[in-house]
Amino acid sequence: MQLTLLPQQGELTIRVDERRLDAAIATAFKDRVRSMIGDSGPPVTLDLGGVDFMDSSGLGAVIAIFKSMPTGRPLVLARLTPNVERVFQLTRMDTVLNIRHDPTDAGQKERPAP
Repeated sequence: MQLTLLPQQGELTIRVDERRLDAAIATAFKDRVRSMIGDSGPPVTLDLGGVDFMDSSGLGAVIAIFKSMPTGRPLVLARLTPNVERVFQLTRMDTVLNIRHDPTDAGQKERPAP
């Protein structure tokens, strides 16, 4: 499981450096992100720009992370690829979750090699 923590002033960004967010890694992903977020702190941005495929298990993991966020601490999803964004749209979770559509968001400059 490859995640990169990008602490910034006033925001915590977690970049998902996995091509697939599916049943094979969903539980580990959820647990690891929860441990990185902690119980308090700044708003959290989950950078999904490297994720090309997400199944229902991956979606469930993201929803579980969202539900575990303390009251008043937002979770923002950023840089969704078209395939991943479609999963959120088909399930109408795009109306529940805060999705940033600006492709330059998430405070990320470098990209991992494929």
